[in-house]
Amino acid sequence: MAKSDIEIAQEATMLPVTEVAKRAGLSEDQLELYGRYKAKVDIHALKDLPKKAKLILVTAINPTPAGEGKTTTSVGLEDALCRRGKNALLCLREPSLGPVFGIKGGAAGGGYAQVVPMEDINLHFTGDFHAIGAANNLCAAMLDNHIKQGNALGIDPRRIVWKRCVDMNDRQLRSIVDGLGGVGNGMPRQDGFDITVASEVMAAFCMASDLMDLKERLGRMVIAYTYDRRPVTVSDIHAQGAMCALLKDAIKPNLVQTLENNPAFVHGGPFANIAHGCNSVEATTTAMKLADYVVTEAGFGADLGAEKFLDIKCRAAGIAPSCVVLVATVRALKYNGGVPKAELGHENLEALERGIPNLLRHISNIRDVFGLPAVVAINAFPTDTKAELDFVEQKCHELGVNVALSEVWAKGGEGGVALADEVVRLCDESSELKYAYELDQPISSKIEAIAKRIYHADGVDYTSSAQKQLAQLEEQGFGGLPVCMAKTQYSFTDDPKKLGAPVGFRITVRNVKVSAGAGFIVALTGDIMTMPGLPKVPAAEKIDVTPDGKIVGLF
Repeated sequence: MAKSDIEIAQEATMLPVTEVAKRAGLSEDQLELYGRYKAKVDIHALKDLPKKAKLILVTAINPTPAGEGKTTTSVGLEDALCRRGKNALLCLREPSLGPVFGIKGGAAGGGYAQVVPMEDINLHFTGDFHAIGAANNLCAAMLDNHIKQGNALGIDPRRIVWKRCVDMNDRQLRSIVDGLGGVGNGMPRQDGFDITVASEVMAAFCMASDLMDLKERLGRMVIAYTYDRRPVTVSDIHAQGAMCALLKDAIKPNLVQTLENNPAFVHGGPFANIAHGCNSVEATTTAMKLADYVVTEAGFGADLGAEKFLDIKCRAAGIAPSCVVLVATVRALKYNGGVPKAELGHENLEALERGIPNLLRHISNIRDVFGLPAVVAINAFPTDTKAELDFVEQKCHELGVNVALSEVWAKGGEGGVALADEVVRLCDESSELKYAYELDQPISSKIEAIAKRIYHADGVDYTSSAQKQLAQLEEQGFGGLPVCMAKTQYSFTDDPKKLGAPVGFRITVRNVKVSAGAGFIVALTGDIMTMPGLPKVPAAEKIDVTPDGKIVGLF
């Protein structure tokens, strides 16, 4: 019987994190140890170093129940680069407890391409998410207290836009009424919770360049509106200092290792369907100062994670990838071609032909819109046939893109050497990042550029409330911000059921809001949940701990 991910991880021989740090060019006095195998990095000692690394972005086709293996590929690629003698470093997001206990699972890779200690990374880790939740909820408490204590700012309780958060899938908390029980318990009002990864504190945290930049971003966040509809910010209630104090340690990148003992930063974790889906700017830029090659990942499909990584994060941080890896599986492409999950193990070239346009559209976007070189990594499964793999390779070659078979799940870095060689070759090519839109365009024009150029929609429709919100945001001076689209991850459209590469559709924007601290406008399409629920049989039911403290059932 094949070993589970957690069994493989628990059998690994880990090096003390101090030894891993040496491989990354860090000394022990630059670390804050969290036990033997985790540490935070003191970035102040590195602030004046130049960024020297070639940045490699790993993205994917639209996710399916068949799985794509983006994180696994990212981990295996770093290990493969190190096997080739390259000075490489990996940057990933931290997993949320919501997917860990729900249905998706964690985000530490899989098979023999994992970051460890995987139980710690997938559970509490170094407490970053708890700190982010505490900062978010401190703001909520101070906001309601301001209203209770006389409401000097004239905040309209019906126009509070700040929610509390918890890092758990808890649908019961989506819409609540609080402040009940009399005058001493506050103002009764409708309220709700987001999952922590949907909090703007998380987004601002991951976009901040340092601690003081984070404090400024926290202060800019809009949390409510007054009776005369003026925005109220965190700085108006004087909460940014205390919130930043809760985050002063969390902002430091977390250092761990792969199964092959190579260094990895795992830091921050906004979702890509409701936020910008990238690990922290702090982690990425710090890694680029230490290594020659930095592998990083953007969430969900390239229409979401990669677009936001390039249009939002790269623009803000002044960085650009030298190469993009697009991850796909034959199984997922057949699913896009209409094959049920239970039948994906059978050869089906007709379904593959129907599903492969999803991959080809993502390739075209990366090359033709953003101007970046790309390679397709086919994450190998035992059921893939030679005819199917040859078909994918042929279609990609027709676009001038090479394909590398990735076997990192089964073989670790050894199974990613071909991919690593192609990545190094592409990194030596000259390229210049282009953006999907310019910042000086009106907000609606930026939304339309993403919809037409990236999703290939015919156009954008706005609800009446979204039209009013657009006008209000432009009037309030937020028109120069980039746009973060909140959209289903399963489709290029705002309908999760439209797979492949749909044409002849329009995108409907239902609401538009500002995340002034994160530094972008959020356009909400479709039915995007900011507080997911647990499935009928949650993964949490299979997780347990033995008398000696060993965790079992965690993937």
